[in-house]
Amino acid sequence: MKSRLVAIAACCLVATWVATLVTAQDAPKPADATAAPEGMIRHVVFFKFKEGTTEADIEKVEKAFAALPEKIEEIADFEWGTNNSPEKHDKGFTHCFLLTFDSAADRDAYLPHPAHKEFGTILRPYLEDVTVIDYAPEAENK
Repeated sequence: MKSRLVAIAACCLVATWVATLVTAQDAPKPADATAAPEGMIRHVVFFKFKEGTTEADIEKVEKAFAALPEKIEEIADFEWGTNNSPEKHDKGFTHCFLLTFDSAADRDAYLPHPAHKEFGTILRPYLEDVTVIDYAPEAENK
């Protein structure tokens, strides 16, 4: 009789353990603090300026691009800088501009925006080449 009670108790413990595992698997997962907000888009732009472009001309382009977040509400974040890599793989690109949008729809509204088009007319006379990459950030440490 005693061994039967021990067996029943053991079965109850295993059943409780299995139920706990199943319940834990079905429970909502906490948000990953390193995950990018759903829908976020990063828009990365690299410029190579034409030979003979003056520092004053480049500064005019920098200021015009930096003014876009005040003119286009869909830009959630903006930063820029000039290349300082010692690797020498820049292929002549000197400037990087990083724009963040909360969604692809916001990015899509930015592209034809009149202020963006106006910036293009300021940039075009000095631009030799441009590279643009858009991406949706992935979570860190996947």
